[in-house]
Amino acid sequence: MASPTDSADRCRCRIIHAERVAGARRKALPEKETAQLAQVFKALGDPTRLKVLWALANDEMCVCDLAAFLELTESAVSHQLRLLRQLRLVANRRCGPVLYYRLDDAHVQRLFRTALEHIRE
Repeated sequence: MASPTDSADRCRCRIIHAERVAGARRKALPEKETAQLAQVFKALGDPTRLKVLWALANDEMCVCDLAAFLELTESAVSHQLRLLRQLRLVANRRCGPVLYYRLDDAHVQRLFRTALEHIRE
């Protein structure tokens, strides 16, 4: 079985700027980072998760308050928060029986605000 990088499997299209192609290959992200980045953007592609992140950009909130804000069940919100937490977009802290969620760090808020600036220009 041939691997995806075998020359027989490659497109036979012409290369106009070989040095640019070589430069892009040298600077390409490692496959693991590419996959992780794709997962983050996939998570950000869901309107419910965007609403959660926007709410948390302003203040930490518990699951029940997020559920009330989104008009969803606590179970549905918990499912979204679990995914966001796995991707390190949100973090939580426990206060007695209540879990409070917040954006994981300033990078998440910057990412969110940069995308918003982009669509508003």
